[in-house]
Amino acid sequence: MGTHSRIPVRNHPKACLCQEIAGKDIALSPICIGQLWIFQNLDAEEIEALSRDALRKKMSKGQALFMQGDPADEMFLIKGGRIKLNKVLEDGAEITLDIRKAGDFVGENMFSEEVEYPVSAYCLEDTLTCGFSKGQFERLVLKHPNVGLQIIKNLSERIAWLTSRVGSLAVTNIEDRLYRVLATVAREHGASSSRGLAIQFPLTHEDLGFLTGAHRVSITRAMKALKRSGKIIHEGKNLILPALNLA
Repeated sequence: MGTHSRIPVRNHPKACLCQEIAGKDIALSPICIGQLWIFQNLDAEEIEALSRDALRKKMSKGQALFMQGDPADEMFLIKGGRIKLNKVLEDGAEITLDIRKAGDFVGENMFSEEVEYPVSAYCLEDTLTCGFSKGQFERLVLKHPNVGLQIIKNLSERIAWLTSRVGSLAVTNIEDRLYRVLATVAREHGASSSRGLAIQFPLTHEDLGFLTGAHRVSITRAMKALKRSGKIIHEGKNLILPALNLA
């Protein structure tokens, strides 16, 4: 693993050092540690404690945040940069499982009983992370027990969501599988419009291929079929699902 700077946050609840540490070369996500899904529904005092105790790491392109087999004792919010998750298989082949961007979360294994990271995390760009060590987090939970309880609830909801995703992947018809994935994205991130729920950010066919477990060419065919049937509508940059509504 390469060297990296490890910088504690100042003891000032409203100050965030990310921009100062990142400098001008790393574009930062507006998402802060207390806004991660795993910390949802905490009160202001608990979020302030999270921010106050967080540690920053500034790393260069090509450095490893952690390696497969390292003790899984830290979690990270990617404040700026991009990270690739690789896994070495039993036959020695190395595959890329995921690429995570600013605003995403890595090292979630810290909350499980896994003792080692199952993947390696490499910086594809100069990167700034904000997070916690396991020991540091356990001390925080002792001071703020509700943080631990809320994380259990949030993890339970995440498991239910992942179970739903697995159910979608089990559908053999690619059009139906793709529509289920689009419906899930629309319900979680979409905005209400006069014609239905609208997904207002770009999703490439490669993104949809990853989410559905299908080849990009199959996604292209399935998207055309869904448009012909009226199940989805392209309106400018928005993708609308007329049958869905936020209500």
